[in-house]
Amino acid sequence: MDAILDSGAPGAAAPDRAELPTAVADAVIPPAAVHHRPVVTELRLSAFGSHRGAVFALGPVTFLAGPSGGGKSQVLAAYEALAGLGAGATLEEAFPDPRGRVPDRALPDGQGRRGFRIGCTVDGPAGPVRLDLAVQAEPTLRIVGERLAVDGQILLGTALRDPGRRSVQASWLTGGAVGVTRAPLPDDRLGTALLPLRVAGSTAGQRRVLAAAEQVVVALRSVFPCDPRPDRMRAPVPPGEGRLLGDCANLADVLRRTRHECGTRHALLAAAARTGCAGPVEGLDVRAPGSGPVTAVLDRGRAGPATELGRLGAGELRFLALALVLLTGPGVLAMDPAAELLSARQALTVLADGFDRDLDRRQSAELLRLALLSCGRGHVRLLAAVGEGAAEAARVTPGVTVVDLVP
Repeated sequence: MDAILDSGAPGAAAPDRAELPTAVADAVIPPAAVHHRPVVTELRLSAFGSHRGAVFALGPVTFLAGPSGGGKSQVLAAYEALAGLGAGATLEEAFPDPRGRVPDRALPDGQGRRGFRIGCTVDGPAGPVRLDLAVQAEPTLRIVGERLAVDGQILLGTALRDPGRRSVQASWLTGGAVGVTRAPLPDDRLGTALLPLRVAGSTAGQRRVLAAAEQVVVALRSVFPCDPRPDRMRAPVPPGEGRLLGDCANLADVLRRTRHECGTRHALLAAAARTGCAGPVEGLDVRAPGSGPVTAVLDRGRAGPATELGRLGAGELRFLALALVLLTGPGVLAMDPAAELLSARQALTVLADGFDRDLDRRQSAELLRLALLSCGRGHVRLLAAVGEGAAEAARVTPGVTVVDLVP
């Protein structure tokens, strides 16, 4: 597999604290010296869609900015696809439209093959671990090369040796007298995610391979793609297990759960609603008659009758959903975090396309404040595509990485 080309995408310099918007002045992320929880700190799109040789440094809060067509959604799609592969998804599941990910104007080789290349770096207890992946999209979707490395040492390498077989030849570090173990792996799954099932861990080399692979898998699996859909959030919902879906259609049921099981987080969300919702807000409540559908309401206190969430504007609904995501954790989200580590040792990464869509400046500022507070504790990270208004505010906020993309 060819080496991935690197090019930087630095963010804006941090201004003096006095220049910050009031809503975020007290929510600056302190610098972190060591990543005790595995986190993705760099995403590489060597050849993916409109991106070539692109490297994106990811901080606790990272905003992707730029005009339409600049490739913001492609960056999020690449991250989400890697997350799916890390969780055990097949290539077809991770890339439902692989031809759409082939670099623009890429020509096929003599055998009619075209593809794309992506990668990431995961920081954690095992140090910075690099994962690079080469995918053939045409004529057959398959992995043709994968590399897992730490400090320049390749711990796992795969290559397509026989195009007639649905496998790649893999070799990983063993140590001791053998040195390297070789075996075939499926060409439609991430080899790194399969290593814990194939490596015994009986030598120092094997244990290093396992530590690096598990670090990558833990970071990639701890991802929640989120894009609230107000049109799906207005109607009452049947009671369920209270785990928030990616489109947030079951927001009312999740509020029912947080109200009864997590008073502190529910109170924080109600406090945010006072800033992000029009009119007086005393709290967030739910109506759930018997086993019937659940309706969420804004408690207006003495100001008047409660307002059903279905009557709120699109911006208010998106604001409440995103605030809930930032204030909660994997146990309240419809995701399957890695079982290798306790949840307290994992960092949830929220992927949000159109983070500030339909929001006004006040709502955007409050969400930025919540993001900085939540991400500052190390439990949550945010990668979001935003419009120019939110990007402008973020550029003058310490602790926020802004990546400007151009078509």
